[in-house]
Amino acid sequence: MRRRSAPVSVPADPVLTDLTPDQRLRRLELTVTRRLDGLLHGERRGLLPGPGSEPAGSREYRPGEDEVRRMDWAVTARTTVPHIREVEADRELTTWVLVDASPSMEYGTAELDKRELAVAAVATIGFLTAGPGNRLGAQVLTPYGLHRVPARGGRTHLIGLLRGLLAAPRVGGHDADTAPMPDAADLADALAAVHRVANRSGLVVVISDFLDGLPDDPRQPAAWERPLRRLSVRHQVLAVEVTDPRELELPDVGLITLADPETGERREVWTGDQRLRERYAAAAAAQRDQVRHAVRRSGATHLALRTDRDWAADIVRHVHAQRRLAAAPAGPQRGGAA
Repeated sequence: MRRRSAPVSVPADPVLTDLTPDQRLRRLELTVTRRLDGLLHGERRGLLPGPGSEPAGSREYRPGEDEVRRMDWAVTARTTVPHIREVEADRELTTWVLVDASPSMEYGTAELDKRELAVAAVATIGFLTAGPGNRLGAQVLTPYGLHRVPARGGRTHLIGLLRGLLAAPRVGGHDADTAPMPDAADLADALAAVHRVANRSGLVVVISDFLDGLPDDPRQPAAWERPLRRLSVRHQVLAVEVTDPRELELPDVGLITLADPETGERREVWTGDQRLRERYAAAAAAQRDQVRHAVRRSGATHLALRTDRDWAADIVRHVHAQRRLAAAPAGPQRGGAA
């Protein structure tokens, strides 16, 4: 969809799109440290509670929540009640982020566009997982190819990664001096690339709108579902879905031109038709449900962010909810646990 032009003005408080990359980095860091500082207690814990390598006892199995492959068969046999193994987080965390910078991520009608919101999510993950021995690496999916940033530690590395994401060329923009590759990698290819480089168990964060490879038939799996499931077997995977409000519903603004950012195809649409707006909203909701179900089937944790919402608050709520779930009592114990 093409953005509608707005009158030129100088806002008193500039939004992220009005700032230079360095200014945007400073604003992002300030937002993260103010809103999220202290969310993680301890220096060497991951962004989410989850698998590690240090044994930490057992607890009762929760149907629908726990994975069968974590079953503690010795305790289950001794107590006659299904138990799963619990582990502590690894002492040193390696985090890989896959950032979707395809043309569909350049769209936005709020303070941030989808790609800038993806950078904000990377900044949050980077600042939260920073610590002694921890490392952060990235795979960036662009129309010009798949760009890999090796996993390293330190604030300088994180700031360099964020600066590169903010300054990356955009399709059709004045800063895009190279033509997109006709056979560029897709999201499934990028996930497979992460699987190849992430040799050590850790945290993998996939930031995308997940529209790439999504079939028209919701009964068919998405092209990226299988490689995402492969990652979830070894790693703790967080799928961050980025959307814009205009992708979910059409406003009644008369005649508009819709453009497919991937193909460039355009179509004029009369938004005064209420039935059209209702069909659009229903189709968009079904598409987001399709993404959510595919992510859950893959064994990844799902976090939805919108360009018109407080993304920092959404991340805080998500992390707190995950920690409450991990800390929730499993109910009365029947017998001892190792």
